Amino acid sequence: MNRNPIARKPIVSSNLVSAGYDPVTKELDIEFKGGTVYRYSDVPEHIYQGLISAPSAGSYHHANIKNSFSFVKL
Repeated sequence: MNRNPIARKPIVSSNLVSAGYDPVTKELDIEFKGGTVYRYSDVPEHIYQGLISAPSAGSYHHANIKNSFSFVKL
């Protein structure tokens, strides 16, 4: 797993602050309110695109990312 920072974009959400994606390593970083950042592994790019374009990023994360990909807390 790559531990280098991934540039994140702000997300308008009540629970999420920002998200960033590395298409080479297929890693997705999500920052939550409170400052916690999780890095998800083996995430297809369309999942990241869906997250940043979703009407509710929090709901999208819960339905499509949270229990679908392995992760570490950074």
